[in-house]
Amino acid sequence: MPIRLEIVTPERLVYRDDVDGVQLPGSEGELGVLPRHAPLISTLGMGELRVRKGDLEDVFAVIGGFVQVRPDKVIVLAETADLASDIDLEKAHEARLDAERALEIGLVEGADLATARAALQAALVRMRIAERRQRREGARRRA
Repeated sequence: MPIRLEIVTPERLVYRDDVDGVQLPGSEGELGVLPRHAPLISTLGMGELRVRKGDLEDVFAVIGGFVQVRPDKVIVLAETADLASDIDLEKAHEARLDAERALEIGLVEGADLATARAALQAALVRMRIAERRQRREGARRRA
């Protein structure tokens, strides 16, 4: 018995399918959701959202938002959600360098400082997920 997963950002519906399980980055730690899970509403942190369907796994970089879990459905309302295969590693590196430069030269204060720190964290999450995907694909090719 699968569970319906929808991942939505302010811009678009990112993913909709029946899946076997979902692991997501809750603000207080990892959450694992299987069919018939107890109802739950939680905030999301930054990190990796993994979707398991049969022998396949899709991975997304998720940055903030909320999740609503019902026994038959999971709705992820994320600020951003990027499929690992869609992440441009070079752009993520550039975003990290830009955020680090802004923090190093001290041009940011207050709310801008928080924004620069969040941008740095988001870039690091995207880089980690894209690099992990590349390692997995490389290992599969060698096997």
